[in-house]
Amino acid sequence: MIDRVLRRDEGEVCILTLNRPESLNALDTATFEALDAHFADLEAQADSIGCVVLRGAGRAFCAGADLKAMAGVTVDPRFKPGIVERLARLPQPVIAAVHGACYTGGLELALACDMILADTTSRFADTHGKWGLIGAWGMSQRLPRRIGPSAAKRMMLSAQPIDGVEAHCLGLVDMLAEAGELDAMVMDFAAQVAANSRYTNLYVKRALAATEGMQIEDALAWEAENYPGRSPDHQDRIARFAKKD
Repeated sequence: MIDRVLRRDEGEVCILTLNRPESLNALDTATFEALDAHFADLEAQADSIGCVVLRGAGRAFCAGADLKAMAGVTVDPRFKPGIVERLARLPQPVIAAVHGACYTGGLELALACDMILADTTSRFADTHGKWGLIGAWGMSQRLPRRIGPSAAKRMMLSAQPIDGVEAHCLGLVDMLAEAGELDAMVMDFAAQVAANSRYTNLYVKRALAATEGMQIEDALAWEAENYPGRSPDHQDRIARFAKKD
């Protein structure tokens, strides 16, 4: 069986590729099991992997859940949402690199990443309503927090796709490339992230997750109470900077 999710490391950047191109990387149980295994490895590699990229093979990022595979199959309802949440809680910064379709379950995966980078071929949609399904992997919470409740309602209630340009205007997409230029943009940005202090980046993710939704006074108190101090490589970084003069 072809591996459902491929891993390739380029220096300190890990690239995970959804690998069912014949089905537009539709998400079946085996794909979630593969993602879970990769995420477990990455959780233990925070010292060596500084950034994670999630992308799709072939013509699309991910067309959503594999509806055919769902027929007659019973899975613990907590399993797949748990994997998406594990993605959201990875210690490393995670970039979703989106081209082509990013629909429904695929959009929920992308929303669990820290940033979404896309190209002009990308299309985003929540089609749960088209199939009489209820989103259980974070759609109702993450999408309105990212683009606002009004735009989220339009996407969720109409089940109609928006293109990459509109998604960028709404703030769903953080950076937009022309067709054919996505990989270069993603890897350049991922290298910038990985080059920064691992200590700092891990703290940023932890702080943002811990204080989301807090009143500013409570969030500032959390920051003061959990200030970790300078990184172990702080002096080395300053010394390298000084040598440039």
